[in-house]
Amino acid sequence: MSRTLKVPGIAYGGDYNPEQWPEEVWAEDVRLMREAGVNMVSVNIFAWALLEPSEGTYDFSRLDRVLALLHENGIAADLATPTAAPPAWFFRAHPEALPVDKDGRTLSYGSRQTFCPSSPAYREAALRIARVLGERYADHPAVVMWHVHNEYGCHNGECYCDTSAAAFRVWLRKKYDNDLAALNDAWGTTFWSQWYYDWDEIIPPRVTGAVPNPTHQLDWRRFCSDELLSLLKAEREVLLEAAPDTPATTNFMVMYNFDKLDYWRWAPELDVVSNDHYLQSTDPESEIDIALSGDLVRSLAGGAPWLLMEHSTGAVNWQPVNRAKTAGELRRNALAHVARGADGIAYFQWRAAKAGAEQWHSAMLPHAGTESQIWRDVVQLGADLGQLAEVRGSRGVAEVAIVWDWNAWWALELPSQPSAEVRFQDLIRAWYEPLWRSGVAVDFVRPDADLSPYKLVMAPSLYLVDDTGKANLTDFASSGGVLAVGFHSGAVDENCHIRLGGYPGAFREALGVRTDELFPLLPGDSVELSDGGTATLWSERVALAGAEAVTSYTTGPLTGVPAVTRNSYGSGTTWYVATRPDPTTLASLLSRIREEAGVKPVRTTPETVEAVLRRGPDADYLFLINHGDEDAEVKVAPGAVELLTGKPVEGGAPLKVAAGDVAVVREPR
Repeated sequence: MSRTLKVPGIAYGGDYNPEQWPEEVWAEDVRLMREAGVNMVSVNIFAWALLEPSEGTYDFSRLDRVLALLHENGIAADLATPTAAPPAWFFRAHPEALPVDKDGRTLSYGSRQTFCPSSPAYREAALRIARVLGERYADHPAVVMWHVHNEYGCHNGECYCDTSAAAFRVWLRKKYDNDLAALNDAWGTTFWSQWYYDWDEIIPPRVTGAVPNPTHQLDWRRFCSDELLSLLKAEREVLLEAAPDTPATTNFMVMYNFDKLDYWRWAPELDVVSNDHYLQSTDPESEIDIALSGDLVRSLAGGAPWLLMEHSTGAVNWQPVNRAKTAGELRRNALAHVARGADGIAYFQWRAAKAGAEQWHSAMLPHAGTESQIWRDVVQLGADLGQLAEVRGSRGVAEVAIVWDWNAWWALELPSQPSAEVRFQDLIRAWYEPLWRSGVAVDFVRPDADLSPYKLVMAPSLYLVDDTGKANLTDFASSGGVLAVGFHSGAVDENCHIRLGGYPGAFREALGVRTDELFPLLPGDSVELSDGGTATLWSERVALAGAEAVTSYTTGPLTGVPAVTRNSYGSGTTWYVATRPDPTTLASLLSRIREEAGVKPVRTTPETVEAVLRRGPDADYLFLINHGDEDAEVKVAPGAVELLTGKPVEGGAPLKVAAGDVAVVREPR
């Protein structure tokens, strides 16, 4: 059965927490929601203590009134199970459910997500409240979607208690078919006398005197992701029994530095993929992170539209310095997410809190009230999204794919690597950014994904790859595609065992190179390249084994050694980038690679204008986002209409996009 979100046009709203305010405020809330064009809000996310004041005793009177008020005012509810924040009474009854950190400290309740994901008591209580909630509101006319939990793993992605240890052993028994010898082989436990003779000897990778076993740590990360996923699936099943036709989601956190969960495994469990995204105050070009995140979430959704479940209208509250957004930034941010496939824009939260841990987090209705720039921007955005209703359901189209794998990320950043300076996200963004600047559409893929839609596949950082992923990527190249691989890729298999015979391991044959030794560079060091550029972070002694040298080192211990190579492989081409070129040099290289692959930008635009395309059944929707300080002009197709103004574009005339502004153009096809 297909369960889809039944909200007309682009969904717009945010987290609504009426329990934080006197009931007389609620009428003003819904009046202002209607003024702003809000058509859906998420409710009940942190209301467990109010819904269930003691075990098995429920009070739904407040939630009943809230849902009725929303429905009377034409506002749909994304109804959450409140399981991200168990009440204090639960922990007094079940102190064993509190999480334990790597150092063995039991963490206290008093915030959110203060539970052990493996706790039987927590699971029982969470499913009980989810079941009661689902049965009560299954047929409520306001409820259009279930919001399961909230930001799984945000604060409790790993728990090291004895309950978790026992659950870890159960997970390992299943993975290794109850064969302890197979586990010992996979973990390489002959090293440092780590051989296990009994399953009960295995514990989580807690703090120890030296470096823990890398495969032990990797399997632990896999277990932690799967353990939280089992909670999602259990809650989802309870809700599905109560309301078989209502779609369900949970909010991912595909944003900078959140690496707890393997979302490739999570996404198929959702009817609608949702994401939370917040800007980093230290990022001078956060628009690139928005684009990258949006492309990744759309890819997790299989190319289908998705929802931005949380964003900020202004400053957040959890960074060392939390900057406000500049003029026009709220609008550009939101429409950039729509451009990358979002069919809904929502914020944390509707009304800014006056008390609590997030009282300094911005909101749609700020502390200053309606006499504020944020409010004016929120109302304007609501009007804009109303104008874009027809964009709903359209999809992105890309000829380039970037390989993204959480297992490779986890493995790359384990201790005792050749360089602790090598970070997965940094390398992905370094390769993504030139494509973004060139207006090239990008999808993200698993190593074992169907690559047939693409002309060019890039693996900037794929330290770990199994044989299936290796074969899939190399077969893509041998069948006529262009494959570009970054340094330190293919080095280990799925068990973190080094692929012997020389680097880059899994891709050595396809790339036509062989490296016998790695030469990572010290922080601050650089080497010069034969194309006039420089390189930092990494180098290696590459020998050609069929490939041609495109660029070589001209300084340092590897002078004369290839730094970038190109190889004919089957009917396709492979490239190896064995260092980190400076941004200008890397951009030039990737431009050459994509041009050879026959990949063109979505549209040729001035440097400051981001161009993104969504394709509908009868028309294309071209989003033009001007991040610069000067007006720009872009050529569009004859017969085009700018949707935000409703005005047709004069035939043959370029479209003017004002500084800091956004245009969305319907182009007939």
